[in-house]
This record gives sequence, structure tokens and C-alpha cells, in this order.
Amino acid sequence: MTANNKNTRILVIGAGLGGLSAAISLASEGFSVQLLEKNDKVGGKLNILTKDGFTFDLGPSILTMPHIFADLFSRVGKDMADYVQIEKVEPHWRNFFEDGTTVDLTEDAEAQRRELDKLGPNAADEFTRFMAYSKKLCVETEAGYFAKGLDGFWDLLRFYGPIRSLLSFDVFRSMDQGVRRFISDPKLVDILNYFIKYVGSSPYDAPALMNLLPYIQYHYGLWYVKGGMYGLALAMERLAIELGVEIRLNTEVEEIQTQDGRASAIRLNNGEVIPADIVVSNMEVIPAMQKLLHSSSAELKKMQHFQPSCSGLVLHLGVDRIYPQLAHHNFFYSAHSRGHFDAVFHSGRLSDDPTIYVVAPVKSDPQLAPEGCEIIKILPHIPHINPAKPLSPEDYLALRERVLIKLERMGLTDLRKHIVTEEYWTPQDIQARYYSNQGSIYGVVADRYKNLGFKAPQRSSELKNVYFVGGSVNPGGGMPMVTLSGQLVRDKILADLA
Repeated sequence: MTANNKNTRILVIGAGLGGLSAAISLASEGFSVQLLEKNDKVGGKLNILTKDGFTFDLGPSILTMPHIFADLFSRVGKDMADYVQIEKVEPHWRNFFEDGTTVDLTEDAEAQRRELDKLGPNAADEFTRFMAYSKKLCVETEAGYFAKGLDGFWDLLRFYGPIRSLLSFDVFRSMDQGVRRFISDPKLVDILNYFIKYVGSSPYDAPALMNLLPYIQYHYGLWYVKGGMYGLALAMERLAIELGVEIRLNTEVEEIQTQDGRASAIRLNNGEVIPADIVVSNMEVIPAMQKLLHSSSAELKKMQHFQPSCSGLVLHLGVDRIYPQLAHHNFFYSAHSRGHFDAVFHSGRLSDDPTIYVVAPVKSDPQLAPEGCEIIKILPHIPHINPAKPLSPEDYLALRERVLIKLERMGLTDLRKHIVTEEYWTPQDIQARYYSNQGSIYGVVADRYKNLGFKAPQRSSELKNVYFVGGSVNPGGGMPMVTLSGQLVRDKILADLA
């Protein structure tokens, strides 16, 4: 610990995984860190609810790249296994199609080939060639974008050079076009395209670079946190406290105060003013600029290509029966995938036939529900809030009914009759609880025409000592990436202070 660091007061706004990671990473360098959270618990969108004997993970359901989380602990001589228990999920997930076909994704190579053989004699070999392509994308991305915290197109160009950039990242194709270079079966195309779920975007708009996601999942595994995903937030909270981070819950920041082009303090909604040498915001960039920095329309206009990702209609159901055909993670595909994505990302409609993500965590952790009961979490992606084309509460309820009918038709018999408790969230609920931009779940959309797949930079363009973490900044959305953003912001702060 250096004396300079110890005397540098850092305020972190928001205790999502990005904020927790930043607080831990900066405290591990000896900084004095306060973490301010408006809600009654840490974790942000990684949230938990106990209701009628059921324990619901309200936010993320899939853990990948556990080494990113483990690095927070190992950097300070701790072992993550002493704080939280994780276990692999097999199969990764089960894919359901309207014609009755089911295909599992699994780490077992022989079992995977048998599953893919259901789709025809060429599917397994095509998948193997696709995964080699996915690996190349991942290796290149990890070398610079992840490891060095590259924060935009020009950073990328400086690190990789123009030729390597063009050759390494399949820059002239969309994600869907990248998949179709290798895959001919339409069901397998749908499966691989839907890896875009990790970043809440459309495979028809996202850059082909997003095809690194399948390799990441297969290489690092797909994991579950024993006792519920929220255990990861509790583990990070415990580590932060051990490192001397002061965590204040039920503490809402209303303004970042400035002086001479720098943040000087923050003001809470109760009027308290806390001086700061550095501010790190885990609130998404655009809402933070609007609410905390009162940015000018000119500054906000510069951010217009960082549009919000999709939102979701989130149903957490407790049901009084078991559905044995479900795996822990499941996808029920639209018969018209392009139409579904176009509805969400272009016309702003609620899809007539959405692809539906279904989580049944009792498959891995029976203690989450009463005996003989099951948790069914249902998440179709839907448009973020558009004030110019608002959707009504009745629209969302109609989609809920449409989704439940579809799941019953595709095998979850009498699902509606077996619901004994329910938690139901719309984009308005997500926006109100987390101040996400227009109800976005995943931060900034990955769109090759709007932003080349980049998110907003971590450094504020307005104030020299304000930084951002979370899904709206590089390297992007999802639990590993927002956690990595907290580690990368530490590196940027250390470099800027050097």
C-alpha cells in the first residue's frame, strides 16, 4: 500500500458486479474506497427473492469465465472456493424446436456428436469447423481487447494494426453471416445465433466477432453457484469488506459535483455531500450523464450510437410439479427467428413468436423449491422502452399469455394450472430498480453499423477523474465482462495517476 493511494478517496456509485469488482480491485491497491448503493443489497441485477418457499435468482442465471472472478480473490492471496462454491452444469443447455426436435449442448465430445447427428450427417463436422473459427476470434480478443482494456476502434487499431484487425475479426460479416459460413442446418444456425443472448443484441446486426461466445462457453465451461447465483455477489461483498471497502446500502447518489473540470464530490438525495478524488460509476453511462452529471445535449448526442440493448419480460414461476424434460438451461425457438429479432430490434414490437429462455435451477439445486416443486424462470427478449412508441401493461400481459401458451404447446403441459407463486417484471420495473437505460438488461447493444460492437469508453469524456464500469462500457455486458470492467478500470486509474 502506498501512502499516495491510501490518501486518494475513491467513491464507487452502484454495487452491481462492476461496482463491486472496481471497489475490490482499487482497495487491493491501497485506495480508500466507499461503495454507495441505492438498493437494500449489493449485486445490482444479480438479485434474489425468497417467496412462498421458493428462492428466485432475479438476474443472471449463467456463470462463465470463472477465472475472471477468481482473479479478484487470488490477487489478494485469497481462494474464491473459500467464499463461494461453483459447480459445472451439464448439459450446457437443451434446445427445443416446434417440430419436436431437442438438441443438447454439452462438453462431452462424443455426446455432442450424437446430439448433432440428430440434425443430419454433416452437422457435427460443420460444428467442429465453426468452433475452430470461434476459437480464433476468442484468442485474438483475449490478447488485446480483454487483457489490455482496449476502449474503442482506434485503441484496437493501434494494438492489432490494420491488417491483423481486418483478418482476425471477420469485420465485414454479421454474426449470422459468420455462422452461415460453416453451418448449413437451419436449427444449428438458430442455436449458434442465439449465443447473442449474452449481450442482448441481434445476430443479424451484431458483428461476426460475437461468434467468439460459443468457444468461451465450451472452453471455460458453464457454471452454477451452489445455493443460488446471488452467492457470488455475497462472496464479492465479503471480500470487499475484508479489504476495507466501506459499503453503504440504501444510499442514493443524486449528483456528481464538479470543480475546474473534475469531479470534486457527490451529493446524496438526503443532501449529504461526500468529497471525492476519483468517482467510478456503475450506473450506465447515459443515465449517469443525464441524472448525475447533467450533461449537455451536445455531450449526450455524442453517445447516440451507444443505444440500449434489448430488455426482457421476466417471469419467475413457482410450480407445484416437476417437468422432467427440462435441463437446467433451455431454449424454445421461434419458428421464424429473423422475424423475432426484427420485432425486438427494428419494429419495436412484442414478437408474435418469440424465442424463449427457460431456466429450471432445481435441476441442479433442489433446495431452491419445496419438495416436488420446481422453479421456472422465463425470459423472452423484448424491445427496450421507447417513449415514442410506448407499450402498454396490457401489451406485456398479452405477451405473457402468448409465451405460456407456447411453452405448453411445446411440452410444458398445463403450466398455467400449476403456478403457485409468481414474480413478474416488465422493462419499466427493470429501469426503476436499476436505472438502466430505457429498461435495458445488457447495457449497450452490439451493432456493427451503430458502434462496430464496441461499448462506451470507461473514461468520462467530460471529467478527467470520472470512470465507468458495467455493461454499458467496454468490454460489455454479462457477469464476466462487467466484472472484468472493474479490474480494467483499476488499471486505467493506476496508469492515469502514474
